Amino acid sequence: MRLSPRHLVEQIEAAPTLPPGLDERFNGYGVMGLPFISGHVLALRRFPATSMGPGYTSVWHRNPQGEWVFYATTAPQLSCSRYFGRDALASIQTEVRITWLTPARFRVLVPAASLEWEVAVRSTAATRVMNGMARSLPGAAWRSPAFLAVMARMAGSFLGVGRVGLYGTAPNGQRFIATPRVLFRVRDSRAVVAGIDLGPPGPVAPQAHLRDFWIPQRGMFAIGQAYFEPFDPTRHSARTARS
Repeated sequence: MRLSPRHLVEQIEAAPTLPPGLDERFNGYGVMGLPFISGHVLALRRFPATSMGPGYTSVWHRNPQGEWVFYATTAPQLSCSRYFGRDALASIQTEVRITWLTPARFRVLVPAASLEWEVAVRSTAATRVMNGMARSLPGAAWRSPAFLAVMARMAGSFLGVGRVGLYGTAPNGQRFIATPRVLFRVRDSRAVVAGIDLGPPGPVAPQAHLRDFWIPQRGMFAIGQAYFEPFDPTRHSARTARS
């Protein structure tokens, strides 16, 4: 019997663990990115385990003008803004809540931003193939840029999500590797930000990205790990926002 997304998430939350290594490491789940036809983009990160400190939850929002704002339950220096802050208009530490409504539907609330976001996910033939492939791969393959480049091209075409970046350089200069081990398709979603309904999900042109991290053109919910090279003040930016 296949486990539901909520069941898989509950397993991670009950016993959060980190993969071995000397990188800055994260283990968790979230929406890799979800564009809306209106030009807005949302993303969700929930990392119960990180090598940087306590686990945290983060929501990313890009408006149609291309301005990103990051909301996180921990300080910007210890969350996603540590790596993406140079491309962010603002990084705000605030409450972010995730509530599972059914085994495959959840709600995200960011009260400080008047953000309400509901997401339903499902398994598809394409995600089942990708998940089966992921289970069969040795750990070393997930740390190989050459392999990840092939995997990204295949995933982008097979899943119909446009360009995919599983490795590269983040806006603040750190090299990264993303290893989504389990994937689900976003079946439907509705979001309201500051009283504005973002409308139906759909691709944006040009495809949204933060340097080498590309936002899928169709919503994908992923469970997996992320690795970033340790911060080096001589090579990496410490900025957590442009403002």
